[in-house]
Amino acid sequence: MAEVQETVKQSTFKIWKHRLRFFRNKYIFTTTLFIVFALFLDENDIFTLISQKRKLSKIEADQEMMQQKLRETRHTLRQLQYSSELERYAREEKLFKKDDEDIFILSYE
Repeated sequence: MAEVQETVKQSTFKIWKHRLRFFRNKYIFTTTLFIVFALFLDENDIFTLISQKRKLSKIEADQEMMQQKLRETRHTLRQLQYSSELERYAREEKLFKKDDEDIFILSYE
């Protein structure tokens, strides 16, 4: 049993020795260390950058939607400068009515 464990330890040691031989070069070791630090350990790691990019995309989409709503509101405001359009808007959008009128709202399901 001890011989088998010793053989496993030796083979494992040989495998790691072969893999670690690559990192004996100080430039490769430093570059690898820097890449690991930059991608995973830094405050601005790859996961934070991806998260920030998603948030930026969502904010830009929201901004475009708000600009579209702003254009529509400005158009409506220009239309409301005329009294006929003001009355039409109040009746259609805000459901205002004259005193002697009844309003029936039909909804389709």
